[in-house]
Order: sequence, then C-alpha cells, then structure tokens
Amino acid sequence: MSRKPELKGRPELRGRAARLAHLLPTGRAQAARTPFVLLVVLLLGGGLIGLLVLNSALSEGAFRLDDLQRETKELTDEEQALQRDIDAYSAPDALQRRARELGMVPGGDPAFLGPDGKVKGVPSAASAARAPLVLAPEALATATAPPPSPESAPRSPHASTPGR
Repeated sequence: MSRKPELKGRPELRGRAARLAHLLPTGRAQAARTPFVLLVVLLLGGGLIGLLVLNSALSEGAFRLDDLQRETKELTDEEQALQRDIDAYSAPDALQRRARELGMVPGGDPAFLGPDGKVKGVPSAASAARAPLVLAPEALATATAPPPSPESAPRSPHASTPGR
C-alpha cells in the first residue's frame, strides 16, 4: 500500500473529502488575507475622514455665504437710503429752497457770443423781485412764498460801494 505523506498536520483524506480539501485555503492563505483586510479598513476609514473634512469645509462655506448675503442686503439697504436722500436733496424744489436760503436769486436774461464775436441777445441783471420763469411741478407749492427782500440778502464782499 502506498500511502501519501500527510500534509502538514492534516489527516489523510479519501474520495470526495480529498477533492474538497484542495478547495479549502491553507494556513498560508489566511495570512495573506490580513494585509488585504487592513488595507480595506484603512481605505474605508480614510474615505470617511475625507468625507468628514469635506462636509466641514462645505458647512463653513455655507455659513460664510450666509454672512456675505446678509452683509450685501444691509449694504444694499444703506445704498437705497442714501440714494433716496440724494434724490430728495436734488429735487428742483429743494434746490430752489436751498438757493433762496443762501441768498441766491434767479438769473436774468443771458446774452450769447456768436462765433464771429458778436453779442446776441440783451443781457439783464438778476433781481430779487423776479420770479423764476420755469417752475417744476413740485416747486409750485413753494413758489407762493414771497422771495427774500434785497435788504435782508447778505452783501457780497465784491459788491461795489458808493463813492468808489
């Protein structure tokens, strides 16, 4: 009888058991699985840590975006308020009222110089008694107020004095 030597601690198997024994891994195959399992665990752990870092960065970006949107809204509101103030100060009736407060009067008829040097039109001096020729619709309500008298208007330092 010829007997095959036993394989490293395995009893001798016969028939179907012998064929199935070749399919089962030996101790050496078990040792080869350990590095693979460690590699898979490390890759999964690294992936989870990467996702955590990415999620944190996205959350931080979302908070920053909210702050910037809030700041943009506040600055837009401030810009609109300033634009309303500018519109109120540059309205014709506001300009006319401020000019009267400063002692300014509407100008007289202008004269123009032609390209040949000739004067066109008859100039006239501005007078405090004259009302403006063109009034804005908003200024009609304030146009009924009497214009300041010449005595109450401040004198210009460049005004000519009698006797000079």
